[in-house]
Amino acid sequence: MKHAVLTNSGKEAKQVDVSDFVFGCDVSEGSIYHAIRNELANLRTGTAKVKTRGEVAGTGKKPWRQKGTGRARAGTLQSPVRVGGGIAFGPRPRDYSYRMPKKIKRLAMRSVLSRKMKEGSLFFVEDVQVPSGKTRDIVSGLGSNVDLHRTVLVVKGDDSMVKRAGRNVAWLTVLSHDKLRVNDLFYARKILITESAAEALGEHYSGAHTGGAA
Repeated sequence: MKHAVLTNSGKEAKQVDVSDFVFGCDVSEGSIYHAIRNELANLRTGTAKVKTRGEVAGTGKKPWRQKGTGRARAGTLQSPVRVGGGIAFGPRPRDYSYRMPKKIKRLAMRSVLSRKMKEGSLFFVEDVQVPSGKTRDIVSGLGSNVDLHRTVLVVKGDDSMVKRAGRNVAWLTVLSHDKLRVNDLFYARKILITESAAEALGEHYSGAHTGGAA
């Protein structure tokens, strides 16, 4: 199917032929949910840790004698029931990450792109070139296509200068066409895909569909 390619003034310059397989598939809400859950889990550091009674520093001396004091018997100051003692059943370092089936991840990516297309929040723009790597240049390059809300710009490959220029824009996230994140796409108010990235996305996912490289 063909879609308009917008200039930085928001006017249609030409049309680009995009893949129905990528931008017009049936939306799978379940795959989107699982992909977002997977991405957020993989971001967790899992470094939370507390000391158990065996790790708390302190004396091994019995606080008071077993009988005759009128108090409850106690054998150690590191007991979890005492202030400053160890913590029972507290968090320990762990790895929260897990792997998802590649087919489900690809389905989720196509589903979120198709969903945004149907909602009217996905647009195709002319390729953005920022040789200076400066923030003001990428903002002016995008022009009226942005509205200072949460926006994702998808470019072809790892354009380091474009990513560097967009790094200091609070409302803008720059992603490579082959390194997309479902979480960023799903919660974006607007998605801008450059003309070359749109063609690359079609090749990337349609190629995998027909047995090409992942």
